[in-house]
Amino acid sequence: REVHGPRGSAELMAARLKRCVVRRRDGPEQHGVAASCLRELRDKACGVLAIDKAQEPITLVLAEDGTIVDDEDYFLCLPSNTKFVALAKDEKWSDSGTSWLSESGDEVDSAAEKWKQLARQLKDDLSNIILMSEEDLQVLIDVPRSDLAEELAQSETKVQVLQDTLQQVLDRREEERQSRQLLELYLEALKTEDSILSKVAEPQAAPRKEMDVVDTGTSSTDSSAPTALRDQVLAALKEKPAPELCLDSQDLELVLKEDAAALASALGWDKQKAAALQDACDQELSRRLKQVQALHSLRSTSKGKKSLPWGDWPSAKRKK
Repeated sequence: REVHGPRGSAELMAARLKRCVVRRRDGPEQHGVAASCLRELRDKACGVLAIDKAQEPITLVLAEDGTIVDDEDYFLCLPSNTKFVALAKDEKWSDSGTSWLSESGDEVDSAAEKWKQLARQLKDDLSNIILMSEEDLQVLIDVPRSDLAEELAQSETKVQVLQDTLQQVLDRREEERQSRQLLELYLEALKTEDSILSKVAEPQAAPRKEMDVVDTGTSSTDSSAPTALRDQVLAALKEKPAPELCLDSQDLELVLKEDAAALASALGWDKQKAAALQDACDQELSRRLKQVQALHSLRSTSKGKKSLPWGDWPSAKRKK
């Protein structure tokens, strides 16, 4: 029977901890804490931020967009070093609370810093692959194998398997995109055929006005309606087929939070098309989170494992 000594127990405990960064809404100081669950994070945040008992219970929100984090499974899906704002009782989140993010924004602008940040996410938990955007996946694929191996503290052989797996994930999203495009073309062809048959059957019938309803859906929308989405995300939504496949999970959440009318206005679409896009983003986000939860569940059944085992990661040599 395996017996864990004090050192082994400490290592197992550390493996369950998630590194987080917390601050007050209007405070300039940020503090790094490690917690295994939301309750522990709240307790530690109250301690390091000196929040009085009278101001509890506090609410934790994502510093980037104010998303309230009160679900344990969602907390476990967040990457390490996620930034939180601790709101005391009766406090509300505001955009001014994100100013601290811009201070470190320059560090991520360069490609070198970006791939290192992404690599650290994988080092913490390989299931973060599922939540990444296509752009992020490509960044890690393009990193020289030796550099990525050094950053992850893994052998080049294992890193090659990892990059092959990243390429597989990217390929599967592209295959799914192409399948959806083919289905849309097929449905459009059926619609066109039905329209032609209807005109042949009713040659004297007056033109149906409802055929033009979709094209006029944006005439009443205000093109200047505000939106919280970045220009890069809006461009992907407007130009890429099946855009929900190329975005990362945080951007998918932002799309879901956006008002349908404002989203339609920003994209120059009708409300029905914007609502259909949000529905597709909702389904894609749900699918990814279920995959992550399934991996976490499998990991929890493995005794003494600190993370998803690199050596047991599915081999990219498997044929499709």
